[in-house]
Formats: sequence, C-alpha cells, structure tokens
Amino acid sequence: MKQESASQSTPPASPSPSQTLELAAQRPRDDGDPPALWIFGYGSLVWRPDFAYSDSRVGFVRGYSRRFWQGDTFHRGSDKMPGRVVTLLEDREGCTWGVAYQVQGEQVSEALKYLNVREAILGGYDTKEVTFYPQDNPDQPLKALAYVATPQNPGYLGPAPEETIATQILACRGSSGHNLEYLLRLADFMQLCGPQAQDEHLAAIVDAVGTLLPCFCPTEQALALV
Repeated sequence: MKQESASQSTPPASPSPSQTLELAAQRPRDDGDPPALWIFGYGSLVWRPDFAYSDSRVGFVRGYSRRFWQGDTFHRGSDKMPGRVVTLLEDREGCTWGVAYQVQGEQVSEALKYLNVREAILGGYDTKEVTFYPQDNPDQPLKALAYVATPQNPGYLGPAPEETIATQILACRGSSGHNLEYLLRLADFMQLCGPQAQDEHLAAIVDAVGTLLPCFCPTEQALALV
C-alpha cells in the first residue's frame, strides 16, 4: 500500500490572528456596512500615515514596550549606515502609546497594499493583532493590526545603550529624512498625549541626543536637520 507524500498529508497552515483580522476586514459585513479595519501606529505612522482613513484615535496597547531596535536602510538610513526605528517588544508591564486609524471599504485594501511596501518590504515588519485602548474611551478596546519587527528579520539590530542608539540616530539619514527628525517627532507626539503617557526608553535617547548634539554640529545646523 502506497504511503501518501508529506505534501498530501500535511494540513494547510491556519492563518495567524493578524491574517484573520486582515481577511475579515476585506469581506462584506452582514449588517451591510462596509468592511472596516483598525491599524495601530506607534512610530512614524503617528504623524505620517500617508493612507486614506475614516477615523483616528489616540490611545495605547498593553503588554508591549517600544524600542529603537530595528535597523532602517531605506526611510531613515542606508545600507552602509542603517538608521534606528522602533518596534514593539513583548513586555507584561509595558504600555505603548500611539494612534489607531480606521479604514473602511476600498480604503482597507489600499491601506494594506501601501503598508505592505512601506512597513513589510522596505521595513522588515510583520503584522500582529493587538488590543488598542482609546484614550477617550479605554473601556471599549478595539482589535487592531500592528506592524512589528521581530529578531528574525535581517534588519533587526537589537538592544544597545541609549547613548549608542543616539549616536547612530545623529549620523543617519534616509529617503524620508534624517533619523533625528523621526526621534523628535515621536517625542513630540508623546508630549501631546499628556503626563500619563510614559516612555523611558524614548526619553533616555532624547536626553542622550541633547548631550551629544553639540559634539556633532553647531546649533544652526542641528536645527536644519529637522
């Protein structure tokens, strides 16, 4: 009796929670409303989503901390000098603030297509389902799609002292601008969220940049970077 080949006997892989969320968002809803999806941004998406959306809300996700551990050879750096951008690190006590964008109808496929290039192909990020808590209504959390860089991707740089990260940020520029702009815009966003929004890692890098900046260029040139 012939044995079935491995390809015949192996069941198809089940979709991940994030894939299930993406697929559900692209199917018509039973109530007749257009399909909808929430996308959580915690890096450059908080100030430059660059895709059409129907609604946006400031808020946070629990169980994750933001870290400048992902290398960027396109947007904020180059192959020779990778910049540093953020990813999410699983952390039971962590809390990361950001912005969730709701896309509906045709916006869903357009946003996912755009973000697949920006975040996955050029950035090295994978998708992950997270629970988002709106700042103005945390008792009604939302399921959202987030783009997360894991240690398995080739651009992952991992941990380093904040002073080392600051030095790297000051030296790098990519197609979207200087790496310092990325850092400072993210810090500005956190200030707008209010005192309840804390990010010690981000604050330490900003402080390190403030200490190092006079060593790199005069004040006028430093301001020109951003």
